[in-house]
Amino acid sequence: MEIRFVRDEETFESRCAIWNQLLAKSISDVPFLRHEFLRAWWSTMGGGEWTSGELWIGEGRDSQGELIGIAPLFLSSVAGRRTLMFIGSHEIADYLDFITPVESCGSFLEALLDALVDRGPDGWEILDLYNIPEESPSPNALENIAQKRKWRVRQEILNPCPWVALDGDWEDYLSRLDKKQRHELRRKMRRAEKHIPGITWEVVKPGDDIGRATDVFLTLMAQDPHKAEFLTAEMRTQFHKLAHSAQQAGWLHLSFLKVGDQFAAGYLNFDYANRIWIYNSGMDLTFRNASPGWVLIGQIIRWGVENNRNAVDFLRGDEDYKYRLGGQDRSIVRLTIERGP
Repeated sequence: MEIRFVRDEETFESRCAIWNQLLAKSISDVPFLRHEFLRAWWSTMGGGEWTSGELWIGEGRDSQGELIGIAPLFLSSVAGRRTLMFIGSHEIADYLDFITPVESCGSFLEALLDALVDRGPDGWEILDLYNIPEESPSPNALENIAQKRKWRVRQEILNPCPWVALDGDWEDYLSRLDKKQRHELRRKMRRAEKHIPGITWEVVKPGDDIGRATDVFLTLMAQDPHKAEFLTAEMRTQFHKLAHSAQQAGWLHLSFLKVGDQFAAGYLNFDYANRIWIYNSGMDLTFRNASPGWVLIGQIIRWGVENNRNAVDFLRGDEDYKYRLGGQDRSIVRLTIERGP
């Protein structure tokens, strides 16, 4: 297998079509590995999470020249050590991985490590890979390859990532919730529908003004003091680029709950690979007594059921609401490989 490294942004930009085609049949087909997502991330260095970095994207091709693996890596300095990480690491992208089919995973990773040793960045010391889905074969495969080289390897479980299957209709979904939570969700949604004049919810459509919609969403986000601190100018640019590129590619699911002409809550999600990925939210605190966040996420889940999506993924974090809505845990892992002599 031949490994080549993409080092310049122009070549990275040109890979969109073949990148996403390979992702569709890879071990972790998630929106955070879409070319549009990682291109937006790189253009702002994760909304300012990183101050500098160098592209080191590894591409693996077979003897016929067909692309069978992508390692979306970049090089940066972490605690003074030259470290290779996934583009997207590690606060903005909830799931990351190598992009390769399961049958090519082992051979691609072995060729990749050989190439990093022979032609990789001068003096790189660590391969530090965050947010790999626990069911992915890549951590164990890469660990075995690294151990053969007598390199130091550590795997650790990071965050839980609750998710819920959407089998059957809306009533089937509700029936699987705890009795108390089922009652609460129904009560909040019915109260809003019957007793709050002018309440509506809407999903941003392909032709809508995504710049304006993103500004509205960020305004709602910023009402939370912690999120307001998070939303630096660079991070706002990151959100705008991400929302725009996801809308253009057809997997944005940005929705709002409105009371009259006022926006009460918003959810920025992704509609990808037949599931809804719950990414971020914001709420106007003046409407808190109407539970707008609960009402809106209930509408989103019901929309997913009615449109034949097979799951809702609540992504990283063990927030209580995820389990109250039926979330079942799975985890992401971090793989750290320290290169030997």
